[in-house]
Amino acid sequence: MGRSVLIKDTTREERMRIVAEGLDWCGDSSCDQCSGCSLGVGAIDKMYAPYIDGLLELAEVNMLHAATRYTHG
Repeated sequence: MGRSVLIKDTTREERMRIVAEGLDWCGDSSCDQCSGCSLGVGAIDKMYAPYIDGLLELAEVNMLHAATRYTHG
């Protein structure tokens, strides 16, 4: 089992690293806000700020984004 990403188990700095590593689809170990990931949120740090700040769990941020971004069917 992998490490916990829950707010109660991480520091703010760890959450920042978790988000950066999770968005490293380009393969250069950094997310420079190129908007190439097509998440449609502009700056990624804005989307994940509630998680980084300890307000919402990572899964909650992703669910909120999916609920407002995608349609079923």
